[in-house]
Amino acid sequence: MDLGIAGKKALVCAASKGLGKACAVSLAREGCAVTILARTPGPLEETAAEIRRDTGATVTTLACDITTEDGRTRALAACSEPDILINNAGGPPPGDFRDWQRDDWIRAVDANMLTPIFLIKATVDGMMERKFGRVVNITSAAVKSPIEVLGLSNGARAGLTGFIAGLSRKTVRHNVTINNLLPGPFETDRMFGNVRLAAEKEGVPFDEMCKRRAAANPSGRFGDPFEFGEMCAFLCSAQAGFMAGQNVLMDGGSFNSTM
Repeated sequence: MDLGIAGKKALVCAASKGLGKACAVSLAREGCAVTILARTPGPLEETAAEIRRDTGATVTTLACDITTEDGRTRALAACSEPDILINNAGGPPPGDFRDWQRDDWIRAVDANMLTPIFLIKATVDGMMERKFGRVVNITSAAVKSPIEVLGLSNGARAGLTGFIAGLSRKTVRHNVTINNLLPGPFETDRMFGNVRLAAEKEGVPFDEMCKRRAAANPSGRFGDPFEFGEMCAFLCSAQAGFMAGQNVLMDGGSFNSTM
């Protein structure tokens, strides 16, 4: 299927590895010019070279912290008037809510709620004027099925979800869609890091804990980031113009619900 987005400009946050990288690769494969952001220059440049080699796409890089005002200003200077915005940022650490102080909550809300909102604020009017825009917020399956030790993430991402539910109904008539993409257990450094912590806590080998976690999922496996990237590209497609304010869950069937 031709997704109809060749030549569009895409700004992809936290794209040097993991799910952000997968989204950038899929968009580049569809003919988008992608600007990819991450904090660390080395892995970012390696990813850019890989995308250019494999897709022939135009790739611009910027090493910045997108959760800061300076980072957002620089990102929007590097990719002015993007047609596609992929909001993504690493989640806050797990823990017990009794141990979290106000600063912990502020950092979580800044990264996982306010940063996407500020980037949307800076780009959505231009998208509406041009009569095309696609925003995909990478959140978490925990928005639908909260994970107790990820309370900081649960709260911040749920706040973003509520905000998007209202805003997306105002932009869709201008062919600007805003949707959320909710990953479950995908093969990323963050996921494997959490598995390693669980293995250490229970005193079992890492490989054994991976097998247990994969077997517990209805799919019997972890997700491949490629699958996630392709879904992201579809949500950005011309064909997805009638989807607005949706929470698209990709978790291998882990969340058990009829709706």
